Amino acid sequence: MDPKRKALTAAVVGTALGVGGLAVVAMPATAGDAPVLPQISAEELVQSTLNAKPSSFDGKVKVSNDLGLPQIGSTLPGVSALSIDSAQVSTDGAGKSKVSLTEGSSQQTIVKNGETVWEYNSKDNSATKITIPPELAKEHKGAVEGQAVDPATAAAELLGKVRESSTIAVDGTSSVANRSAYELVLTPKPTERTLLREIRVAVDSQTRLPLRLTVLANGNASPAFEVSFSEINFANQPASNFEFTPPKGAKVTEKTAEVDPKSRELAEQAKNDVKVVGDGWDTAITGKIPADALAKAGSAKDEEGRQVDPKALLSRFAKPVSGAWGSGWLVTTKVGSGVLTDDGRYAVGAVPEQVLFEALAAK
Repeated sequence: MDPKRKALTAAVVGTALGVGGLAVVAMPATAGDAPVLPQISAEELVQSTLNAKPSSFDGKVKVSNDLGLPQIGSTLPGVSALSIDSAQVSTDGAGKSKVSLTEGSSQQTIVKNGETVWEYNSKDNSATKITIPPELAKEHKGAVEGQAVDPATAAAELLGKVRESSTIAVDGTSSVANRSAYELVLTPKPTERTLLREIRVAVDSQTRLPLRLTVLANGNASPAFEVSFSEINFANQPASNFEFTPPKGAKVTEKTAEVDPKSRELAEQAKNDVKVVGDGWDTAITGKIPADALAKAGSAKDEEGRQVDPKALLSRFAKPVSGAWGSGWLVTTKVGSGVLTDDGRYAVGAVPEQVLFEALAAK
């Protein structure tokens, strides 16, 4: 998948987990629009949502954000990925899926059918057919690029992460994509140190599938991030929906997925270096960027082919900071902050900068 799309899906997942910041701005239903539904307790709604069986559906997803990201334009590769307009998501509920991401006049499609994955980019009319060996498919079972734009996936991840550190309530009902839904609200407990005010999840009253996920930050009335179904149809999906034929004239590349031993080694090293400090809303993730990755960053080029100086780039949108943990650069958004130290360590979270400094200093 295009690095920009990976940046996008990672960003959306980061928001859902409450460790980085990002959400579609859908106005809350007015009192007159609220459907009448049976009473349900917050705990019952959470439990039934987490236990809901995967559904077969096809739906349109809208994504929007007001994150307060630094204005760094095309200098930083991948930033333009945040301008996604919409997505079409289909699944058979048993592992087959299709995701089409739209940005302006271009579209990228990812189709997963068994051990075959197709990736198509309309911008340059190119398609890649990837065959996943059985042993690799088993290792990464359930992982699908682009899946993070699905409100149901994002909300389920979120509920599992912050339910114990939240005050949870059912705040009436709403209508999302012409479906009746309960409004589940998660608010951080007073002991949680976070930049987030609340997270709202609109849960389908029948299927218990989350239809909309909204993230609100402290001091802001409008959502910082929202991902929502604008249309959804719960029905068995035809097998043809998960088949892909490259358009006429498309440049087609075929390859077999494999894990380069060096890449696996770097991934394992990075995984071992990652540490979770705290839990719930004030979780901070710390780690160290591998030396090889830092070297690549030093030789990176922007979208116009110009050499990128990492330190010069950081000085444009980050603030120099220091403490007992060392020195580095701080980036803040409405819903999260991150620190990159001069020696390649990092800390990120939906938390104030002081929490990150404490996480970096923790042994």
